[in-house]
Parts: sequence; C-alpha cells; structure tokens
Amino acid sequence: MEKLIAFCGLNCATCDAQIATIKNDDELRKSTAEKWSRQFNAPNLLSSMINCTGCTEPGVKFSHCNECEIRNCALKKGLKNCGECKDLDTCSLVAGIHKYVPEALANLRIHN
Repeated sequence: MEKLIAFCGLNCATCDAQIATIKNDDELRKSTAEKWSRQFNAPNLLSSMINCTGCTEPGVKFSHCNECEIRNCALKKGLKNCGECKDLDTCSLVAGIHKYVPEALANLRIHN
C-alpha cells in the first residue's frame, strides 16, 4: 500500500477518514464516527464529519486537522512534514504521537 505521510508521520493512507473520503464510503464514515466517538470521548461526532483527503494534501480536512498543533507548526515553518524540522528529536508536540505510534517517527525518517 502506498504511504501518505502526515506532518506528524502517521500514514494518512491507512486512516479510515481518508479512505472513506477517497472511496465516498458512507458506511465506513458511519462506523468510523461511532468508533472515534467512543475512542476519543466525542459523542457529537457525526458520520458527515468524517471527510479528509490527508493533512498534507489539498482538499477537505477532518475538523481536528485545522486545530492540530503539529500540522499548524509545520505549515508555519513551511515544512513538508516534521521530518524536515531540526527540532524533531526534541519536539514535545510530536513526542506523544511517536511514543504511542513509533512507526510514525520511522516514516518521517524514511520519507525525508
């Protein structure tokens, strides 16, 4: 599967919101909204909100992307992703992602 590396290093190509958007799959939107509502304690998350082309790609973004500190920081610095940042190894913004999803850090190292 092709990778679509987010600013933080996550692979957007494996994200259910991105897959549902690309495939225009309303059932996947519904199941993703239900799953994320439980997982992130977000009871107001609706299936109509599950739309995203990927945080580094043109097009629609999931609502969190607009307020994501990692994405906003990289955009402000004009970076393709955090792998281009000299502060990657000491950055507290991406540290939480990389602690729980170490392959995100590996993605940043491989794709830069």
